[in-house]
Amino acid sequence: MEEIHDKLEVFSPATGEKIAEIVPTPLKSIPHIYMKSRHAFQSWSNLPIKERLHYLKRLRLLMVERMDEIAEVISKDAGKVKIEALVADIMPTIDAIKHIEKHAVKTLSGRKVTTPLMLMGKKSYVHYMPRGTILVISPWNYPLQLSMVPILNALAAGNTVIAKPSEVTPLVGACIENLFLEAGFPEGTIQFAHGGKELGAALTEQKPDYIFFTGSVRTGKMIGEVAARDLIPTTLELGGKDPMIVLRDANLERAVNGALWGAFTNSGQVCMSVERVYVERPVYKEFLMLLKEKTKSMRQGVQSQDDIGSMTFPKQVDIVADQLEDALNKGAVLETGTPPKEWKTGQTHFIPPTILSNVDHSMKIMKEETFGPVLPVVPFDTEEEVIALANESEYGLNSSVWTMDREKASRIASRLVTGAVTINDVLITVANHHLPFGGAKQSGVGRYHGEHGLKIFCHEKAIMIDKGKNDTEIQWYPYEGKYTSFLSLFQNYFSAKPNWIRFGKEYFSLIKLSKRNRK
Repeated sequence: MEEIHDKLEVFSPATGEKIAEIVPTPLKSIPHIYMKSRHAFQSWSNLPIKERLHYLKRLRLLMVERMDEIAEVISKDAGKVKIEALVADIMPTIDAIKHIEKHAVKTLSGRKVTTPLMLMGKKSYVHYMPRGTILVISPWNYPLQLSMVPILNALAAGNTVIAKPSEVTPLVGACIENLFLEAGFPEGTIQFAHGGKELGAALTEQKPDYIFFTGSVRTGKMIGEVAARDLIPTTLELGGKDPMIVLRDANLERAVNGALWGAFTNSGQVCMSVERVYVERPVYKEFLMLLKEKTKSMRQGVQSQDDIGSMTFPKQVDIVADQLEDALNKGAVLETGTPPKEWKTGQTHFIPPTILSNVDHSMKIMKEETFGPVLPVVPFDTEEEVIALANESEYGLNSSVWTMDREKASRIASRLVTGAVTINDVLITVANHHLPFGGAKQSGVGRYHGEHGLKIFCHEKAIMIDKGKNDTEIQWYPYEGKYTSFLSLFQNYFSAKPNWIRFGKEYFSLIKLSKRNRK
């Protein structure tokens, strides 16, 4: 996408044709956008949760009606095949709305919690208070889902939202904006700002009440630094270098099919992509042979019969090329695919699905996030060895273990330092809105989805209630004569075998002493 005067020209990454022009949001309008958002918050946050959910339901039904149209926009803008737009972008978004509709009232309603015996006579509650204006900055790889899920959770929780979709897929951003407009959300409740990095930086500097960012580690760290200066809470969903561990007793046919889809879906542009496969040595050759056969039979293009679409972002093609060249220069073997110098990208951005063998952890391809259709495959000999290799990464988003031995799978899974583990499957934890989603190490900060996905956009407020009938409390002033009684009370209360009759006598003697001292 190139800036032409006051418009942004949009080109298809799959065909190279110009498909649209987008008018970017002027930087000078940002203060007004925030002012409008904060004004709208006053009314939106005071709506009952059920009324806010009416708007989400209207949006959901509109998306169901426009499903094919939305899939077409995503396919053109991102260069992915329409089935992936439908299955991995649109469906999870609609499912997220249904999940919110079903669970938001219970999740966000105040709840009673236990009050300790030492505070007898009182009642304790947790209330959830919306934070205010939420800034959502989203990426280009799943431009619908990764924009809308945090937006929807934030809105349901009573916040107003300023969304900055990726400038790499601006048509999807405009499509989302139109969906919210047509669904009739109140003015100022959800606003969109379209543009590049300069716009994102300006939005971050305006001190939103919360920042939800999905993208690269580098940008996430920059946002984290800005947010820390003003103690703005953040959720940072960043990158991954996800390992797949295949043991000798795995269903190899299933494991190969899983590796194929886990590595190449969305042309490998998934934070949870399978980016490293470790195969137990007795089945390594068979696994690699099957993987090569199936990879060579895949279709590349953007028609309905195709399997793998194009890359979306031209700069990502360069990153993949650099990593692949580094691996080949260090002795990696190209099992499928072609060297980067033979890629016929030009105005289109197709990279052939690539399998590598003879790789090791000295290579960039095994250490840095690739975010492209390249899969290195490595043999291993022992359980301890493969756990160490899998954990030898600055990332920790997702992982998978493949075996028919459930006990062994659980044992290995428990030692993998990742935010999620799947057994005999890949990627799917993100599609279950009952599960938390997020990473360890440099894969991010915080979790969302599930109940937590709603609660992160709220302040948790602790409330305790006393009937107010008593004039004083035992721990209030004056302290005269109370130390020995408190000491005896606490030693009894926290002992291995509390004497509850004695506890009652000591407690009520303190009440009498407090009343006498007040007089």
